Amino acid sequence: MKNLISRAILRSAIALAAVLIIEFTAGSISAAESKDAAEIRAVMAAQVLAWNRGDIDGFMNGYARAETTEFVSGDKLTRGWQTVRDRYKKKYDSREKMGTLTFSELKITPLSRDAALVIGRWKLVRKTDKPQGRFTLLFRRTAAGWRIVHDHTS
Repeated sequence: MKNLISRAILRSAIALAAVLIIEFTAGSISAAESKDAAEIRAVMAAQVLAWNRGDIDGFMNGYARAETTEFVSGDKLTRGWQTVRDRYKKKYDSREKMGTLTFSELKITPLSRDAALVIGRWKLVRKTDKPQGRFTLLFRRTAAGWRIVHDHTS
């Protein structure tokens, strides 16, 4: 009888320890995910501020400065940070064409410690129109912080 009680207490203690470990680990993961999401949001907020002051180079700081950086829009794939920058500079060569940018409906999904998927909406408000659409971004943690390595915008 004494052995049965000891075993029951031991099983209960092990179960409690397991629950506490799971809760502690989940809390740590959530805190890390929240910090990463906040850092990604900060990158995107800096992009909006740069865009809205007409600073495409500042906007491009949100992208990884790599030849592997990709931008997809419509049926066109652009590769390389410099090529993506040049595309933006050519397409938005005046403040009127740039308009005022907003991002909304952001959903950030961690994929690993060093990668996250961001889905959202973009909108430009210009004098003559208000183009808008959706985007899917793949962010990677780099030496420079979280940066976009793949952007699919429609």
